[in-house]
Amino acid sequence: MDGDLVRSGYRGRTLDTTDTAPKASPPMTATAPADAVGSVPAAAVISACLNAQAGFPARSRVSRVFGRSPLSVDSRPWYLGALGELQVAARLAKLGPDWTVLHSVPIGYRRSDVDHVVVGPAGVFTINTKFHDDARIWVGSTRLLVNGQKTDHLRNSRYEAQRIARKLMAVVGEPIDVYPALVLVGARSVTIRERPVDVTVLRDTELVRWLTRRAVTLTADARDRLAEMLTRPETWATSSGASPEPDLTAFAALRREVGVARRVRMLWGTAGLFGGMVVAAALAINAYATLLGG
Repeated sequence: MDGDLVRSGYRGRTLDTTDTAPKASPPMTATAPADAVGSVPAAAVISACLNAQAGFPARSRVSRVFGRSPLSVDSRPWYLGALGELQVAARLAKLGPDWTVLHSVPIGYRRSDVDHVVVGPAGVFTINTKFHDDARIWVGSTRLLVNGQKTDHLRNSRYEAQRIARKLMAVVGEPIDVYPALVLVGARSVTIRERPVDVTVLRDTELVRWLTRRAVTLTADARDRLAEMLTRPETWATSSGASPEPDLTAFAALRREVGVARRVRMLWGTAGLFGGMVVAAALAINAYATLLGG
């Protein structure tokens, strides 16, 4: 998908490297410092998942034996969203030291956030991650369908880039291009009928290659200053503040429990298939013996 991906952004010019903005102390790396904004991938959705799961009763022994999922109806969408963001974060971690990656970046007044903000030689990018397990996705110039259902994915991706661009304008004092990307995880198929003009749509497996193959638009000095500004907590002081600190231990335990339940269901499925084959074989042998006896 790389060859003809649209390169559009919101909206202005690259940072003037002759201005007097302070430089970042050390060069930023592909991961934000632990005490900076955006250092924990999927922070907001993990917290939302655990909050939704908190009131859900523990499974009974029988439910565990048969592999019923521990997830509640309310927590499942957040859980899948967290898996998608964690997978994309793992992809982005493969970027080199010229790139800075921020996760779960707070923006707005309602605990909303941008899944990932990336700063590198090719500019500033917002990444909206969507996990659609085994779904069929259709992309047109103005809409995106998931299993035939309309979504707001393109509009939301566009809006996130605009918000980050406004934030940078307020901090830097001049317009900065911000490029929105919508990254799809887990889809069975992605059909691009017509590419959106202002949002790049691609699979998570294509993301790093797409970023690193884009033309250089920022000097090292400019991108380091932008990254340093974005990781400052005070940059986001007028919005919703830092994303809630998630209980990563609790989420890891939930992932293990979900994984065990899935494996138990697979074992039951395999056992059922094997049992059906045994019964079918026994019936066939019995029928053959009856024919021989006749």
